[in-house]
Amino acid sequence: MSFKIQNGQIIPSQGNYGKVEKGAKGDFERLYLESLQKTKETVKLSAHAQDRMDKRQITLNDEDMVKINDAVNTLEKKGARESLLLYKDAAFIASIRNKTIITAMRNEEIETITNIDSAVQIK
Repeated sequence: MSFKIQNGQIIPSQGNYGKVEKGAKGDFERLYLESLQKTKETVKLSAHAQDRMDKRQITLNDEDMVKINDAVNTLEKKGARESLLLYKDAAFIASIRNKTIITAMRNEEIETITNIDSAVQIK
């Protein structure tokens, strides 16, 4: 409830001052929940990357994916777009914007990597 002072007297205001309409509150809540969901978005594997991993016998468990996801989130905060992720004995090219691993290879297969703007070694 809000008040106004008129001629030295306190008078309760009548109106919608200080009240939040349900529609506005609902919109804010929806936007807030959507933004939280985006921050929890995890890294995906493209079909190509999955195929490459299968052929090269590269496996990732849940703990590995958490580490890769953390690295991608760090790179995103720094403004990276396409990155080389070096993890254990494998290398991954990832689209940071899409949070997607594009391709995978063994470290010994790395010769020339182009079209990346960053690289990180995940420990």
